[in-house]
Amino acid sequence: MSAADAVTDSLAGLRDRFAAVREGRPADYIPQLALADPDAFGLALVSMDGHRYSAGEAEVPFTLQSVSKPFVYALALSVLGLDEVSRWVGAEPSGEAFNAISLEPGTGRPANAMVNAGAIVTTALVPDTPDEPAFDRILHCLGRFAGRGLDVDEEVFASESATGDRNRALAYLIRSTETLPVDPVRAVDRYFRQCAIRVTAVDLATMAATLAYGGVNPVTRERVVSAEVAAGVLAVMATCGMYDGSGDWLLRVGLPAKSGVSGGLIAVGPARFGVATYSPPLDATGGSVRGHAALEAMSRRYGLHLMLNPALPGSTVTLVTTADDLSSAPSGERGLRGRVGVVAAQGAIDFTAAERVLYALDESGPDGGPVVLDLHDVTAIDSVARGMLHNGLARFTADGRRAAVVDPKDLLGPVDAVRERTGRDLPRHATREDAVAGCARALAGED
Repeated sequence: MSAADAVTDSLAGLRDRFAAVREGRPADYIPQLALADPDAFGLALVSMDGHRYSAGEAEVPFTLQSVSKPFVYALALSVLGLDEVSRWVGAEPSGEAFNAISLEPGTGRPANAMVNAGAIVTTALVPDTPDEPAFDRILHCLGRFAGRGLDVDEEVFASESATGDRNRALAYLIRSTETLPVDPVRAVDRYFRQCAIRVTAVDLATMAATLAYGGVNPVTRERVVSAEVAAGVLAVMATCGMYDGSGDWLLRVGLPAKSGVSGGLIAVGPARFGVATYSPPLDATGGSVRGHAALEAMSRRYGLHLMLNPALPGSTVTLVTTADDLSSAPSGERGLRGRVGVVAAQGAIDFTAAERVLYALDESGPDGGPVVLDLHDVTAIDSVARGMLHNGLARFTADGRRAAVVDPKDLLGPVDAVRERTGRDLPRHATREDAVAGCARALAGED
């Protein structure tokens, strides 16, 4: 048990809340997808620090399907550049279903890279050379987004190929307008194989978090695409990623997102997190019913809407050390306090910032010893973050560790489990270092 389990608790709570939803049904126009367990429901979240949280069937493998589209679009942008890709594929919302004939009058360009017509063209744009075949390049790139090697579900690929006449028809129609740079048969075969790449919800959350982190995978710390490419992909996801429901999604959830007919769904909080869900029953637009409901509830509960919460300036956790490092006392007087860790935070604390604080608490303290949480430089804690910190601190102490809080503004409110000493118990003229030292003495048994 750890303080950061409060984030896992939030995901588990969403799963419990929506697991009983029975609307929708798995995709059956691809026969292999119809075999998916309709009760499977997993959620995963990856932070910008690379911390991974999950609940439910988050490790169950399934195929990417249309969730592959933003990442192949990112690859095409990286290799060819925005201007060249835009010659072949537009960036405007189609307002139509994912498999609609959405071609620009006069040019024949598909409306955007998130609908099937645009995705087929985008996939065809990936260079194909003897040294590096196009699909190998796609598979490798998507593996870098996920932070591990990925493979293809050959049974789903075969099922998709056997029933994919509409996509073939789209490809031939696009070819007739001279906006498909390769043979339609090869283009669609490559697209079907791309859609059949196998992932888990944890993989998808990592892939989404890589876009959120400006193209850097927060788990592996590898730069996968440039910050400019990541921003361009998120822009198209925000306006087109949920097809003819994109406007309503952006209004209600407020996060760039992409759905897939296998039941996968990703959403991105830029500079904050990547989140993913897996649940096969789909709504009329081809999106996961439970996933949609869970992410909408999560956005509302934690205030994640892009237009509601601008990115916080600076770093939340400013210090992870021991009390000795903050003390001016002679070294001989510091022995007990050397066993006490210190975590200092600053600024306004929301859901994302609270996760960072909780993780720092778990990682601090020599040999799993007591920790002082220093909120001296924190300016505000919203209600969601306050609840998370209360829950996390309670878990922290339930795990047998001791904690105290320096909270001169009383932002956190009563926290019975960690009320051993607060900065408010010290004289008004006491400095931050005095407050931390007082807490450390209490935890170390000096008082």
